[in-house]
Amino acid sequence: MPNYLDFEQGIAELEEQIENQKSIGEKSDIDVSKTIKDLEKKIKSEKTKLYKNLTPWQKVQLSRHPDRPYTLDYINAITDGEFVELHGDRNVADDKAMVGGFGDIDGKTYMFIGQQKGVNTKMRQYRNFGMPNPEGYRKALRLMKLAEKFNKPIVTLIDTPGAYPGLEAEERGQGEAIARTLYEMMVLKVPVICIVIGEGASGGALGIGIGDKVLMLENTWYSVISPESCSSILWRSWDFKETAAEALKLTSEDMLKNKLIDGVIKEPLGGAHNDKEATFKTVKSEIVKQIKALEKLAQDKRIEKRIEKFTKMGVTK
Repeated sequence: MPNYLDFEQGIAELEEQIENQKSIGEKSDIDVSKTIKDLEKKIKSEKTKLYKNLTPWQKVQLSRHPDRPYTLDYINAITDGEFVELHGDRNVADDKAMVGGFGDIDGKTYMFIGQQKGVNTKMRQYRNFGMPNPEGYRKALRLMKLAEKFNKPIVTLIDTPGAYPGLEAEERGQGEAIARTLYEMMVLKVPVICIVIGEGASGGALGIGIGDKVLMLENTWYSVISPESCSSILWRSWDFKETAAEALKLTSEDMLKNKLIDGVIKEPLGGAHNDKEATFKTVKSEIVKQIKALEKLAQDKRIEKRIEKFTKMGVTK
């Protein structure tokens, strides 16, 4: 059975009714096809109404859905043949929360980099819940420079609750590692596309978020802080997380409206997890389209436009 969020309980009940009708049909000679068809029509209508009017907090919940595809799901689905994962920062360790390597799309090689959360409890611990340490950002930068050396475009997939906030991470230079990556990404000579596929929290997300084109999937969020943390700071409680989510303007629509991203990638009805193959196809098509357009620009012009885009952010007249 699918995992349903609290605001999806009405749909869950209708789905359960369909399963009950199917069971009745299998155990008797009663024709339940019309009832099932009517229920399916009602579900589609309810889904359309529900997902067109999601609150910011509900979108945050969707971005964290346990069935939602993660970075490696996207990479393995959209690349041709084998994805060649590369490891280590050549300094401290190989951070399992940050993955990257070369993969082909339609015969063209790309460098893919992104945070990986893990699909179950054991893997989430292994991946540190998608929260990279400094060596993760240093690995990401190493792979970006490698892509630049071989003139390969870069695609980053952002999905993290933030950079790891532990004492050991700070001791090894978490702030410097992220700052260095931001600085170097701004002047990379190859095209760079950044896509928020889930959670985009704080500097942990921004650490691989400087690109010629920054895109967000429809039901994702991108902000300096999570709604829960914002609520705990302002109200000393998580009880106001919904109010915080509204105030932070963290949805893809808000980010586009405020000119902080370049586009929104539509998701299937109900979220990316409801039709993963359709989502992978859409993301793949967007990557190919954006890279083709970026490669038509001269290298110096592309870098100039990238720097100008980010330096304009937050400027008011």
